[in-house]
Formats: sequence, structure tokens, C-alpha cells
Amino acid sequence: MPRRSRRQPQPRPELNEAAHLADRLQAVGYTKRDIARIIDRDPSLVSQFYTKNKGAAFVPALRQVLAAVETGGITDLPELAAIAARHTQRRTTASGARARVRTKAVLITPTGSGTGRVGAQAIASGSARLRPLIAEAARLGLRLAFTVRLAKTGYVHPSGSRTDSPGIRRDVIQRADHSEERSYGSARTGGFDAADFARRVDAAGGDVTAAVHQWLVETGRIRLDAQIIHLEIRTWRPR
Repeated sequence: MPRRSRRQPQPRPELNEAAHLADRLQAVGYTKRDIARIIDRDPSLVSQFYTKNKGAAFVPALRQVLAAVETGGITDLPELAAIAARHTQRRTTASGARARVRTKAVLITPTGSGTGRVGAQAIASGSARLRPLIAEAARLGLRLAFTVRLAKTGYVHPSGSRTDSPGIRRDVIQRADHSEERSYGSARTGGFDAADFARRVDAAGGDVTAAVHQWLVETGRIRLDAQIIHLEIRTWRPR
């Protein structure tokens, strides 16, 4: 009777230096999403340090960030991101020119219609996937509106208040977890200038969540400590 062959377990591939540095940052309390914010990239790229051997271009930046944390006592994400930015080198092409950053395509129709939604996990990392949509809408001269969801206690005005969303159908969506969705801007009211919101996002270091939150606080619609748990951006071409 032939002997049964047993499959030998495959050894775990050796981690590259970017993954080792990411491990050390996680050991002192940072998440992969935090690391992604620090290097201004999508969290999926940090995962690819481990699965696809990527991240070599970020090794100098990650070394400096780790040194800032371990020896400098710096823990603030924007400060660490500023350190990383000074030590991140763009890829070059075969001719030596700076390579273009690869980004996901942004789908905006010829009429200017585009939509992007993010939930709690993406919001925690700054809603990065919405930034290209807003930037493209600004480039095309579009208008935009947005819907936010947060705890009822986070809103300043009561449900249906005309002060909160004048000119918009004022029925709000109430959830079982005591949160509400409210919309701001519409094609009927003219919405908001996408270029203005793009500037706000840039001023917030690319953090779309922070930019929207700041606008809502500045205009007296939500409380300073309110937390956005859902965000949707809609665009259209002005008539």
C-alpha cells in the first residue's frame, strides 16, 4: 500500500523592512489605518507591505516616524505625517522622471453626477476615498451636497428645523441606534461649490471627515464633540 504523502507546511515569507517598521509602530499602539494616514496612502497599501512585499519607498519615512515616536515622544498623527512627508520620495520612471501616483478612477458622468459613500471604518481614517471625487468635482467646476449621520445628541437643531437645512425636504432618516441622517445642499438649492470644499479638504491635510466636520461646526449645525459615522458626497453640473 503506497504511503500517504503529507504536505509540509509552507514557511512564512520573510517580512520586508517596511512591514517590520509597521509592526514596530503597531507594537506601540498605532493601527494600520494610522500608519496609512501618516504616509498619506490608502490602508490597503499598508496591508500589501505584508502580502505583496510593497513599501520600499516608505522605509526612510517610517524610520523617521518610528524615531520620532520612540526617542522624540511625538504621538500626534498630523505631526508624524509631516515628518513622513519630508522623507517620502516619489517613484521615478525609467527616464528618471517622477512617476504619476496611481489612484482609483473617479466615476463622474458627463452630466456631472457622481456619488461616494463611506462608513465608520473609512471615516476613522479620514474618508480618503472621497478626496479624489471632491478634487475631480472641483476641477470640473461642479456643485456638491452631502449627507451625514451622527448621534441625535450631536446635532444643534432639532429634527426638521428649517435653520438646519433650509429649502431641503426636511424629513430625516432616524436609525434604531439613536442616530440620524441629515442632508445639506441639493440641486434645488444650488448646493456648494466643489472647489471650496476641495480647498477645505486640502487645508485639513486631505482629511475629508475633518473638513466636513469643521464646516458643520462653523455653521452651527453640530456640536464640537459630535462624531460622524456615515458620510455621502453627491455631485452635479450647475445649470
